[in-house]
Amino acid sequence: MNVAVVGHLEWVEFVRVEHVPEPGEIIHALETWEEVAGGGAVAAVQLANLNGSVQFYTSFGNDELGRRAREELVSRGVTVHAGTARVAQPRQFTYIDGDGERTITVLGRRLVPSGDDPALPWEQLARCDAVYFVSGDVAALRAARRSRVLVASSRELATLRRGAEELDVLVGSGEDAAERFEPGELEPAPKVVVTTSGGLGGWLRPGGPFRAAPLPGPIEDAYGCGDCFAAGLTYGLAGGRSIEDAVALGSRCGAAVLTGRGAYAGQLTAARADG
Repeated sequence: MNVAVVGHLEWVEFVRVEHVPEPGEIIHALETWEEVAGGGAVAAVQLANLNGSVQFYTSFGNDELGRRAREELVSRGVTVHAGTARVAQPRQFTYIDGDGERTITVLGRRLVPSGDDPALPWEQLARCDAVYFVSGDVAALRAARRSRVLVASSRELATLRRGAEELDVLVGSGEDAAERFEPGELEPAPKVVVTTSGGLGGWLRPGGPFRAAPLPGPIEDAYGCGDCFAAGLTYGLAGGRSIEDAVALGSRCGAAVLTGRGAYAGQLTAARADG
């Protein structure tokens, strides 16, 4: 299948701690590591793991971290289409606490792909079975709409309002204030709205509640669960699954990454998805 992601990335420094420090407190890290991550990158790698290939439309900073981010994504099977901004690569500092919860601080202005960038092959999105739109400008959203199925993140509501494109599926979180969506916030309205709620599962509208997938192992950390869910959902719809079956696959992707270290170690692969 031909699938794509349009969105942003950051270079992330992970710090595992017993608990996130209180104001004025000094604590010691139990473990640290770095990798490229952020919403678009996580979803792109998850789709590469499921599909064997994915196109990722994004933007990098013009420094060493931007170069490393590109190289790592390519090494993970992602076909990268990207511009290079005249600024340093945005970064994240992410605490992982003793319960596996992540607490994120973003450093630098988010870089998003522009649909007006002639260096990017936006025309290829018209041949995609499905695109997951994480972030970008209005021109990028309209290019993504040319795909057979368009899934979008509700974290980008401002762009979705300006673009006024009908979405096949809008995905958001009922637990994250930045991703909550209320009926009437978009015109035209999305055909389907999927709201996740962690271990409680979530809600499909139209439809009803759905259950979270069982965890395939102990909790490691929660980084990337939402974007892996959305990527699995996108993959399911690209393959012609019903929305219910696509949500079930997305739930498995979200549960799997919860049991791995960082953004990628636990991601569901094609072999495990079919098993």
